[in-house]
Amino acid sequence: MSAPLVVELFTEELPPKALKRLGQAFADAVVAGLAARDFVEPDAAVTPYASPRRLAVAIAAVRAVAPDKPFREKLLPVSVAFDAAGKPTAALTGKLKAKGLAHVDPATLARGSDGKAEALFHEGIAKGGPLADALQAVLADAIGALPIPKVMSYAGAGGYWNDEKFVRPAHRLVALHGADVVPVTALGLAAGRVTMGHRFLSRGELTLANAAAYAPTLEAEGKVIPSFAARRAAIVAKLEAAAGADTPVMPEALLDEVASLVEWPVVYAGEFDPAFLAVPQECLILTMQLNQKYFALTDAAGKLGNRFLVVSNLETRDPKAIVGGNERVLRARLADARFFFDQDRKASLESRLPKLDAVVYHNQLGTLGARVARLAALAKAIAPFVGADPAAAERAARLAKADLVTDMVGEFPELQGTMGRYYALHDGEPAVIADAIAEHYAPRFAGDALPAGPVAQAVALADKLEALAGLFSIGQVPTGDKDPFALRRAALGVLRILIEKRVPVTLGPLLDAAFAPFGPGKNAGADLSQFITDRLKGYLKDQGYTTNEVAAVVDAGPGELWLVPSQLAAIRAFEKLPEAPALAAANKRIKNILAKTGITVTYGNVPAVPVDPSLLAPGAETELSRQFASVRSEVDAKCASGDWQGALLALAATRPAVDRFFDDVMVMADDPAVRQNRLNLLANVAGTMNRVADISKLAQ
Repeated sequence: MSAPLVVELFTEELPPKALKRLGQAFADAVVAGLAARDFVEPDAAVTPYASPRRLAVAIAAVRAVAPDKPFREKLLPVSVAFDAAGKPTAALTGKLKAKGLAHVDPATLARGSDGKAEALFHEGIAKGGPLADALQAVLADAIGALPIPKVMSYAGAGGYWNDEKFVRPAHRLVALHGADVVPVTALGLAAGRVTMGHRFLSRGELTLANAAAYAPTLEAEGKVIPSFAARRAAIVAKLEAAAGADTPVMPEALLDEVASLVEWPVVYAGEFDPAFLAVPQECLILTMQLNQKYFALTDAAGKLGNRFLVVSNLETRDPKAIVGGNERVLRARLADARFFFDQDRKASLESRLPKLDAVVYHNQLGTLGARVARLAALAKAIAPFVGADPAAAERAARLAKADLVTDMVGEFPELQGTMGRYYALHDGEPAVIADAIAEHYAPRFAGDALPAGPVAQAVALADKLEALAGLFSIGQVPTGDKDPFALRRAALGVLRILIEKRVPVTLGPLLDAAFAPFGPGKNAGADLSQFITDRLKGYLKDQGYTTNEVAAVVDAGPGELWLVPSQLAAIRAFEKLPEAPALAAANKRIKNILAKTGITVTYGNVPAVPVDPSLLAPGAETELSRQFASVRSEVDAKCASGDWQGALLALAATRPAVDRFFDDVMVMADDPAVRQNRLNLLANVAGTMNRVADISKLAQ
């Protein structure tokens, strides 16, 4: 029979930044292990639990005994199992003995093909085992596979030395199947039905009547919301209620961490001196979030107020002591932030530049000061491509890293760029320079906003391209999932700026300028170009385009990247035409024919090769030449105006001529002049077909 199952490991306080992942991993491993052993009923609901002092999982329907299963085990080939007289060989006798089947009559064993020859099989029905045996093995596997950031050694129950290892000392194990305790052990603990509630609000030990009572008992009697997701949702609801007309600033990471610190969340509101609001609000918000795990409040315009919210693990009728204590702690933190801000403004960003010469950027690439010099030159070179003032781009790039040696950024590295903007404005720098300093790191993550203005875009491109070129030039290329310098993110940032800001430039000149201070090194330029192309393919696939569609545009060697989305849209429209499959297949055939003769098909606006009309055979060959001469003009005109879809649609009318040509004409004629003329004709046909993209990729 089936019944609910709950398994819980009750521990000391688990590391908050790892709790969410640990809880999900524990639940997933237990469910997967039991499902693989056929104990979990189909579509049984699964609820993972994770609180500061427990990892648990509940499965709505679990079998007490696994169902019996037929089995078929290969023993030996028949030719090996029996001799010429049909009697069992020593090999078969030994095999049966080793398998514990010495009592089995060889004549009763099944015969069948193993795919190569006739073989002997042992068949039967395997009795399903009990849940306890399976859960014992599953628990051991699940605990061993947990993504534990750092293992602790501790004395197990009744032990005197550090004989157990886990993320934190475990004190209780609960395993209930329905109302019955499943007799398993883990981490030196025997399973039972007793758990613990909140450290201060609970009445003590909680005896669980059955598995279904797990969460209700913890919430009602233990003052614990065991579900991480439910606890997090409760925190969000309480924060929004306490905020009133204001809006709580709730970063996902902070919500996850706070949900990992409390079992019974209660939200209290506090205040701080409004005088602190003279400090940039980014500093104050970060101080509250990182140091104290508080939630700042902003008004409808996004302006920070002097109230904050704290999520407490203690519920009390009179929270004055809790609120007052948090206000005193925050006051000291905000005073530090104000001190850093005041001290930093005593020195200009310009005056801090010499300090960058003492900061090592990379032991093979020099100091941060040397990097800033490269950034300034590169930003100046890139500026014309994005429509920026070269002098402004150079100035912004020169000051972009100066805030790294300020006290505020030293305390809060997350504010690099942000503080540079404030300090640049304080120094009297133009707003366009200050904005570029703040935005040159963008985009910092997937979905992040891009630099808004041309100067900021020039500096942002310079920052990313310099890092890519410099590190590729010394062989620091990402491998597998290792990318310590975030070069994949930098490459994607370059692509997003060029495409989404519609920058009319090809990648080649940008890479040449980026490599100029380093020298490309052995294959570094080609490797980086391919690296960025690979990121481009991933970026486009994330936009919903298929592998073949992306290959048609990208493998052909895209020109200006901002055109790629419209070219892909045209390819998608072309694919819907009834003529598209035949034209794609014909294009592929043409490419193969030309490749065998050493002719490479190029893409884009390439000159036509000469075709001698006097050598064209009347009928299909002459018609193909005439039609593509006309279509080429139309395709070129539409491409010149950016009408990629119209250019591809114009090809649809050529299908009959293309089909007839291949039906009636032998390309590889005996006469060398005729053969070369036909190859030239096909080269022109392919050039026109592939003006927008390599449509042969659509035939793969």
